[in-house]
Amino acid sequence: MTAHEAADDVERIVEIELIKHQLLLSHLTLNPFKKHHIMGDDSDIETCTKCQKEIIGDTPGVTALGKPYHVTCFLCDQCQKQLAGCSFYSIDGKNLCQVDYMNSLDKCDKCQTPITSKILRAMGKAFHPECFACPSCTKSLDGIPFTVDPQGVPFCLDCYHERFSPRCAVCLKSIVPTPGETEVARIVAMDRSYHVACYKCEDCGMQLNSKIEGQGCYPLETHLFCKGCNLKRITAKN
Repeated sequence: MTAHEAADDVERIVEIELIKHQLLLSHLTLNPFKKHHIMGDDSDIETCTKCQKEIIGDTPGVTALGKPYHVTCFLCDQCQKQLAGCSFYSIDGKNLCQVDYMNSLDKCDKCQTPITSKILRAMGKAFHPECFACPSCTKSLDGIPFTVDPQGVPFCLDCYHERFSPRCAVCLKSIVPTPGETEVARIVAMDRSYHVACYKCEDCGMQLNSKIEGQGCYPLETHLFCKGCNLKRITAKN
């Protein structure tokens, strides 16, 4: 991947969203009661929100989310487990037990556990913010530029360049853009890469440039020389 392509990958949008599901604790919201029918006084009779039958006599009820239910009617909408006395979650109008609530959540692509608070979405996947990190330096990639390797693994820019960018044959450092830049010039000669500043005659230090008269490169074996120094080396050997 070239430095320009890596820069393009940096333009990814990382979406952060918060799960705002309401945890409803049973000891706060479930108030068990038993209504008894009093002859001539219908004001005390509650009607179950689910079955629409009266909650009287031996049919105990609970109040949940401000509504009355028979205990036997207040169930998890997924597995039908009785919720009275248990913690439950109200999601989009459905009441879920803890197991089914956890199963309904997005799972982190890295650790494969449910995401219960903040979700970071990147590359079409969901992550815990702390799990979306550079594998080399472990720095979180939340809110900072990143790019991916050929296998789709995300890296911070510094680690990506350190691992994948070509190295200069002279100074052995990675050839990467300067801070704030997205591209970098690279000279390739004799199947090797060079920084522009490192591409110079090894004897006199002249900056080599094939586009400038008299500054072309005249290598000997794997060494870089200008024309004049090349001739001196050949003459000295003879």
